[in-house]
Amino acid sequence: KDWVTRWKLLEVGDMGEDGRIRFGKDQGWVLNALIERQPATDQVAFDEPFANLRAMLSEASAPEAMSEPEGFEGELRPYQREGLGWLDQLSTLRLGGCLADDMGLGKTVQILAFMVARSKGVNSDQPRPSLVVAPRSLVFNWRAEAQRFAPNQGIVDYTGPDRGHALSTAENPDIVLTTYGTLRRDVEELAEIEFDLVVLDEAQAIKNAASQTAAAARRLKARQRLALSGTPVENHLGELGSLLEFLNPGTLEGTRLGQRLRSKGRAPKLDDESRGILVRAVRPFLLRRTKDEVLDDLPPKTEQVLECRLDGRQRTDYDDLRAHFRSRFAQAGTRGGVEVLQALLRLRQTACHPGLIDETRMQESSAKLEVLMPLVEELIDAGHKALIFSQFTGFLGIVRRALDANGTRYAYLDGSTRKRENEVQAFQTDPDCPVFLVSLKAGGTGLNLTAADYVFLLDPWWNPAVEAQAIDRAHRIGREHPVHVYRIIAQETIEERVRELQEKKRDLAAAVLGGASTSLADLGTEDLEFLLS
Repeated sequence: KDWVTRWKLLEVGDMGEDGRIRFGKDQGWVLNALIERQPATDQVAFDEPFANLRAMLSEASAPEAMSEPEGFEGELRPYQREGLGWLDQLSTLRLGGCLADDMGLGKTVQILAFMVARSKGVNSDQPRPSLVVAPRSLVFNWRAEAQRFAPNQGIVDYTGPDRGHALSTAENPDIVLTTYGTLRRDVEELAEIEFDLVVLDEAQAIKNAASQTAAAARRLKARQRLALSGTPVENHLGELGSLLEFLNPGTLEGTRLGQRLRSKGRAPKLDDESRGILVRAVRPFLLRRTKDEVLDDLPPKTEQVLECRLDGRQRTDYDDLRAHFRSRFAQAGTRGGVEVLQALLRLRQTACHPGLIDETRMQESSAKLEVLMPLVEELIDAGHKALIFSQFTGFLGIVRRALDANGTRYAYLDGSTRKRENEVQAFQTDPDCPVFLVSLKAGGTGLNLTAADYVFLLDPWWNPAVEAQAIDRAHRIGREHPVHVYRIIAQETIEERVRELQEKKRDLAAAVLGGASTSLADLGTEDLEFLLS
């Protein structure tokens, strides 16, 4: 009992008549991590099957490189060959896994190489199609990459009103592309198909285990489940629990670790010892390489904060609004909730442009606009291209009007853009289209925008992973020249507080992905009050 109490993240298995404790097969990965944490003086005896499992889990964390398969058009970099070998090892172990490389390091290419390899091996005798689920904006990118690197793979675009007909009439499809929205709507039909692989791109889409998207993904049937995400943990550890439950159903059953990760609380809290066990436990299922490890393959990147100072009426508007919300919360004793979020939104919008609060003031200037526009004009005159990101489509609309007034051509993408591929192609290939205005939510993931030399982030967000994804639309494999990133921050506003809060979120990702011993916290009441201070 003392021994089991010390191993507090694992529920006790059945006690046999011989006095031995027997654990379920699905508990093996956590049990292995616990054993690794024990002092060398503690002798732990186990049977041969478990010894074999430990050996395989160890091999999975140190993958051997695998050459490009026949039929794959292209040359993988060394770390990508290791990724291919890791995927193959997981297949041997019959485990799912998350390829969590930094954004821009070619996760799509590694998966396509793995699909081609399986078409010559595991999937050759009893072929099944593989399903790729991606955000709507990335379906065209998957199709283009598949045609380039795996031209012999039959592709079905399972989106739009004719998707059912496209799938039913396809002859021997190899890859079925769909969106998370379509998955939710057509889960009954898709759950009836036996797939070879199910791949979730930008898999943070299922970070909420209770969401319809996560529930639909768990219903899919496949020989192997895979996930792609440069940010598998964005906010709290519960997101990791949802991902693991998709990849390897049942592995969290019977563990206190699983109970904590699936708790209904805002963010599971783990002490240093438990966090260390978690890092070891997820190691076989998660492969992550950072850009620092493959820096020779990437151009240099410079980042700079451009500070602007609100003045005149904009300064007065901001100070009055902040004073109003402080007074309101002090009198009512409000903590968190919708009112606080509304206050944060209004303050952030006011720091950007008065037209976001009052539509009659759209024609006015703002401190940020006065910093941005001269820089953009200078870059265009020098023959450069720039990405301009904002979370507020209204702010992008204001920038559009300023570009129109200057006669500057641009591409534009937000959540309502339908012909996204046309906008991407115009920016990438047309020398007369030097600017791409992009909604952070709609265009922060998956797009290849390597024509850009400069990236402007007009407004910060509390989660640095979102900003990193936006930057990596330009700073990714395939780019040859340096990338310059500018964050435009309004002094003495909530935006300075957001920058401080971002450091906490970086610690969260480092704790799980890098094993750092640090505090893990979600955006709680204290954070919200801090932002209003």
